[in-house]
Amino acid sequence: MTVKPREKVSEGDDDPVEAMLRKSGCLELHYKVQECIATTKDWRKCQTEVNDFRSCIEKHKNINKRNDS
Repeated sequence: MTVKPREKVSEGDDDPVEAMLRKSGCLELHYKVQECIATTKDWRKCQTEVNDFRSCIEKHKNINKRNDS
């Protein structure tokens, strides 16, 4: 099973979470987590995907903190 991004109704109807994940560069990892959970029906079996996603988000947060300083 492949999880696909939501189809946009219009250009201005972007999901704010997807927009944030796209900007961070972590959107594809988010989809991998969703796909794993949909396939296994158990998030505990998706720890590799979850940790990869978490690392990506943390990296993006750290970059933003340095840029804000």
